[in-house]
Amino acid sequence: MTVISLISSAKCFGGLQKIYSHQSKELACEMKFAVFLPPSVDHRRLPVLYWLSGLTCNETNFIQKAGAQRYATEHNLIIVCPDTSPRNVNIPGEDDSWDFGSGAGFYIDATKDPWSNHYRMFSYVTQELIDVVNNNFPTVVNKMSIAGHSMGGHGALICALKNPGLYKSVSAFAAISNPTKCPWGQKIFSGYLGEEKEAEWKNWDATELVASYNGPPLELYLDQGSEDSFLKDGQLNPNNLVDACRAAQVPCVLNMREGYDHSYFYVASFIGDHIAYHARHLQ
Repeated sequence: MTVISLISSAKCFGGLQKIYSHQSKELACEMKFAVFLPPSVDHRRLPVLYWLSGLTCNETNFIQKAGAQRYATEHNLIIVCPDTSPRNVNIPGEDDSWDFGSGAGFYIDATKDPWSNHYRMFSYVTQELIDVVNNNFPTVVNKMSIAGHSMGGHGALICALKNPGLYKSVSAFAAISNPTKCPWGQKIFSGYLGEEKEAEWKNWDATELVASYNGPPLELYLDQGSEDSFLKDGQLNPNNLVDACRAAQVPCVLNMREGYDHSYFYVASFIGDHIAYHARHLQ
């Protein structure tokens, strides 16, 4: 069993908001993750909602800004939020850019040196972290859902689409929905996978993946603010994903939120809807 070390613990909405660290075999470095344990965890096992955060974030942004603990207590869900990348692995340039390297793991498995030795966030989130959580907390091991924001929305979508049946539901706030067609994704894929590997890029793009999805019924539950500057700059492209879902006959819901931007003020406004959505699938 992986040894985890408690960093902090605070009572919140009747439960406990904790942060732990552990040595990750997948990423070959120390990683941190946050876990909220609602009060009902004292007398029964509970389903888990995994939350993936966005560029520049770590394991603390969501737990401090979204107000999700209130709804997790209401619906009896454990929420787990990992960091967004490996840290301090001594790769030249890892801290040079806010949208590549530290804080920007993009939830893919890098294949280009030197990133491939550490930047394997997809395998970390979908395999190692799940094992760590199930071995250390009273979870219902076959009841998991996944959600995220921006880069983390992209991560949630690809984790669900590339692992049919692993998650009971998936949702995304302001997801980078078609990364092969936006500057953020092109920078990330060039650096982690290789400029010449554009065919491989498609394996990490939700808009491309829906065409070949072959698994249990899965609805993509999408949320987008109409005044999101990154939407207007062409970084997010939710309509490309909606069109791809329609063509592939994959169920998809896009909630356009009039007047909302990309911030955690927006996420906090609708996180209750998303947690209720996942709770229905995790019953």
